[in-house]
Amino acid sequence: MNFTEMMRALGYPRLISMENFRTPNFTLVAEILIWLVKRYEPHMDIPTDVDTESDRIFFTKAVAQFMATKAHIKLNTKRLYQADGYAVKEMLKITSVLYSAMKTKQMALGDRGEEDNNKFKFDLGSRISDLKAARQLASEVTSKGASLYDLLGKEVELREMRTAAIARPLEINETEKALRAAIKEVLESVEKTKEMLSNVVSDETSLDAKIEKKKQELERNRKRLQTLQSVRPAFMDEYEKIEEDLQKQYQTYVEKFKNLCFLESQLEEYHRLEQERFEEAENTMRMMQHKLREEERDLMRSSCKIDSDMDVPDDEGSDSDMEESRPSKPRPTRNGVMAGRGARFIGNMQGGDSDEVSFFHGIITKSLPFFTSVTPMKPTFLFFFVKCS
Repeated sequence: MNFTEMMRALGYPRLISMENFRTPNFTLVAEILIWLVKRYEPHMDIPTDVDTESDRIFFTKAVAQFMATKAHIKLNTKRLYQADGYAVKEMLKITSVLYSAMKTKQMALGDRGEEDNNKFKFDLGSRISDLKAARQLASEVTSKGASLYDLLGKEVELREMRTAAIARPLEINETEKALRAAIKEVLESVEKTKEMLSNVVSDETSLDAKIEKKKQELERNRKRLQTLQSVRPAFMDEYEKIEEDLQKQYQTYVEKFKNLCFLESQLEEYHRLEQERFEEAENTMRMMQHKLREEERDLMRSSCKIDSDMDVPDDEGSDSDMEESRPSKPRPTRNGVMAGRGARFIGNMQGGDSDEVSFFHGIITKSLPFFTSVTPMKPTFLFFFVKCS
């Protein structure tokens, strides 16, 4: 802590800084020294006149003498007279003593206050164990008092029995007999203890022998293990050969398995394509059958129309002259040529299969190579018009 902070802590009424001591400032130094002296001794009279050089010298000597006699602090009067940073170092000796005294007093007051507060504090946590112990002792006192009361109630009967036992003469024979029995029991227990000790020794020797035997067996087994590890088994060559063959067989198995999976996938793809081709053929066949049925209907309609044009009804009660004058119409014959149209028709009016119908039916059937289940058509009226050459 520096000089200015100490002065502020001590309660100096004026704000000071180290900038005030960059240049000699004896007035401020004198004011601070007077205040510090008053802090030590409020009734001390020190001359405050510092106008002349002699007054300043006298003031400096008076302050140094007072501090040396009262506070046992040695000050350098030359540095104090300079009234600069060196003077601050000298004054710091006085302020440090005052500041330490103030801190000590504050700590003492704080400790005293804590002691006063602790007088009225009661820590219940540290007293819980004492409370439990006191409660347990109280219960024991109660139980002991009750048992003592019961025993005192039996004192009348016990007094007579105690008096009779005391008045009875002591028999030496019985006492000797009891002592001999006790001695015998003690001797028996001693013998048993000795036997146990001897058994312990024998057990120890037997255990040592067993341990030594196990160590020897362990050593033999280790040597045997080392021998077995160093010797190559007779079947090792055959084992390695079989292992190589197994590796090759496994590689072959893996390749065949991969090929099998590939062929199965190809077979499934082939079946799928065949199924699609079959469905496509079925659809095409249905379309062709439908088309043939439509053509058959169209042919039947056209044949009916031709028949209606060719059949002319005879007028009943017509004159013979009109019949003679009407030119006779040629009757349609098989494989005849239609007049005025330049075409010939094939077929007849009786139905059934003819050579030409069978010929054209074979042409239609051969034009469908994928469909072998086409039903041969037997139309009642089927005409094929072919342009005459």
